[in-house]
Amino acid sequence: MPVLPGAEPYRHDGGEVGVLLCHGFTGSPQSLHPWAEYLAEHGLTVSLPLLPGHGTRWEDMQLTGWQDWYAEVDRELRSLRERCGEVFVAGLSMGATLALRLAAKHGEAVSGVVVVNPANRMHGISPYALPVARHLVRTTKGIASDIAKEGSAELGYDRVPLHAAHSLRTFFRLVDGELPQVTQPLLVLRSPQDHVVPPADSARILGRVSSRDVTEILLEQSYHVATLDHDADRIFEESLAFIGRLAPSVGKEGTAAGG
Repeated sequence: MPVLPGAEPYRHDGGEVGVLLCHGFTGSPQSLHPWAEYLAEHGLTVSLPLLPGHGTRWEDMQLTGWQDWYAEVDRELRSLRERCGEVFVAGLSMGATLALRLAAKHGEAVSGVVVVNPANRMHGISPYALPVARHLVRTTKGIASDIAKEGSAELGYDRVPLHAAHSLRTFFRLVDGELPQVTQPLLVLRSPQDHVVPPADSARILGRVSSRDVTEILLEQSYHVATLDHDADRIFEESLAFIGRLAPSVGKEGTAAGG
């Protein structure tokens, strides 16, 4: 099935510091593309993969689960580690959950974590009904484009496949148990007005990680897909500053070699 225009993966070979960006559930790289380009313009090596089952049609997603999505970002992280001295992981919503698991599993191979409106639990779809409902009903209403900015839209599915949603619920519970293994510096950017993921999810994550270097920033002007919203520039700038603080070579002459 051909990838939807705009949903293609993005890669940029820059300097010795790499960033892996993970998009959200039913979304695509389009939601993080401006962020990826911003980091690339500042000399970083950037990888923004398309998760299996995403960016085509929801029927394709029905055939995938969390193991497929995580395997893709795990593979990208290992690839980045081969060509970069330091690697950071970042993500939006479920992409943030993927990034947190990468940090928990890869330890010192990940230098820091940036999450935007991170998801920790299933909301909206009644989670307790999913094990049965997914055999009776194939989809429910989509969750894409929760954006305050006029004229800005997220390229995502208008339906949520319940089989995939059930797998996502399992994944959230798995990662919640692994959060104490996250020890890296952590930057959390969240929108107080988020119609997809409530503030309780960020609070839960902040309460369970073992990171000591933690920064939380509120995105007052944005909804869930903040990377395409009014606070997008702030996300880009704060994430670059966070990476630059931990990897001082960022922004120095020669970082963009090969970029």
